Amino acid sequence: MVVGRRLVAASIGLLWSTSVASALSWNATEYMFVFGDSYTTDGYNVSAGIDSPVPGYTSSNGPNWVQFLTGTYNQTAVKTFDLAYGGATIDGALVPPYLPTVLSVVEQVTQFNEYLASKPAGATWNSTNSLFAIWIGINDVGNSFGWTNITQVEFYGTLMDRLFSQVEDLYSKGARSFLFLTVPPTNRAPLFIEQGPKAAAKMSSDISEYNAQLTQSVRTFKSKYPDLGTVTVVDTQPIFNLLLDSWQTFGFVNVTGYCTAYENGTPTPTYQVEGCAPVSSYFWLNTLHPLFTVHSMLAKAVSTALSGYPATQIPT
Repeated sequence: MVVGRRLVAASIGLLWSTSVASALSWNATEYMFVFGDSYTTDGYNVSAGIDSPVPGYTSSNGPNWVQFLTGTYNQTAVKTFDLAYGGATIDGALVPPYLPTVLSVVEQVTQFNEYLASKPAGATWNSTNSLFAIWIGINDVGNSFGWTNITQVEFYGTLMDRLFSQVEDLYSKGARSFLFLTVPPTNRAPLFIEQGPKAAAKMSSDISEYNAQLTQSVRTFKSKYPDLGTVTVVDTQPIFNLLLDSWQTFGFVNVTGYCTAYENGTPTPTYQVEGCAPVSSYFWLNTLHPLFTVHSMLAKAVSTALSGYPATQIPT
């Protein structure tokens, strides 16, 4: 897997970052606030106390990208507040989640405002030492995939307006450095492969449109506020596609399916049942969620991007 990691590090040219003189460098980041869905959550519940134990519930059968980023690929100690929630959409009023109890990004930002914006003891962050990371859209695109009463282009515009109203809210509380991740190629996940090539192709098109609008919205946000610190967009598409296309190089035995015995998690990261390869040899744990090995390589790429190697500038 060492070769694989080098290939991933070399493949992250398709990302954008920009910074100003007061830019936050990754090695100077002390606090990280994270918003998102099942690809990002670790089960942390800020309402139980900002220093309450982190259960470590992930969808990856091991650490996820946030945990790898801040615990393995960090350069200094980073205190992380992961407010992400499994099944989350940007706003449940626009795209209902699979359960009404799921906390959307809107509600996650509300939690930040209630518990963390005031910089209480244990979270004495400031604008110059904190990174705000948002990875959302997988469920927004996926849950609205079959809707026939909308035009995706227009609806994604509505989603972007709502998402960046929350980004603006964070900015108003002092956030200045941001990390955004695009929606990965979930059209290549078993969930859509099983629906046939037509469904997978439509999903791919929808994801591309969502990601294009996300990127443009970041550009617009950046141009609006000249006092922003570091703003980075990591495109997960080339990273995932490299792993999926070169699966043998990275040691995967299956990138189109999964072992049903593993789909709800396993006792150990290398667990194996008869008739299946070890769980860590698969790309997908279940119909939609990649394993911790994928998250590790993604986190390495994100760390490289945040460190400024390599990157291209977002045009103003």
